[in-house]
Amino acid sequence: MNHLTRSLFIIVSMWSLLTLSGLLFSHDVQATQENYAFASEQQRQDFKRLTKELRCPMCQNQNIADSDAMIAHDMRRKVYQLLSQGNDHDQVIDFMKQRYGDFVYYQPPVNNSTIWLWILPFSVLLIGGWILFKRRPEISHTDEQVEADLLAKADEMLEKDK
Repeated sequence: MNHLTRSLFIIVSMWSLLTLSGLLFSHDVQATQENYAFASEQQRQDFKRLTKELRCPMCQNQNIADSDAMIAHDMRRKVYQLLSQGNDHDQVIDFMKQRYGDFVYYQPPVNNSTIWLWILPFSVLLIGGWILFKRRPEISHTDEQVEADLLAKADEMLEKDK
């Protein structure tokens, strides 16, 4: 075998090996997908809605429907279990908030521990607006006079050029 043929053989062999190993590992990934059997379509819709409304405690601002964290898997299983037991939307939310705190729900209630979430954005806007209002330059009569003088000089120069 010459050098070019040998190199081509090695490249094709490596590509085949990588392709086969990719197929083997993708089978394992598919085996870990969660499949839940729901009693009704309404229960399936409730499950989807709840998993989108509940935040993963481990992930940065990601719901449990999209998270691959182990705790998100556990939370999805618990949501399924609670729905299968006949709990409604509010009961599941209450259970999760009781277990993980108000953080897991994307719509936190207004209470002593979350009041800053509601007040802080408005406070920043008000303070920023007040600072901008106070820092704006005030137009004095002398500024208006200087502007009038400059306009008069510009008019004189235009008249001279004619």
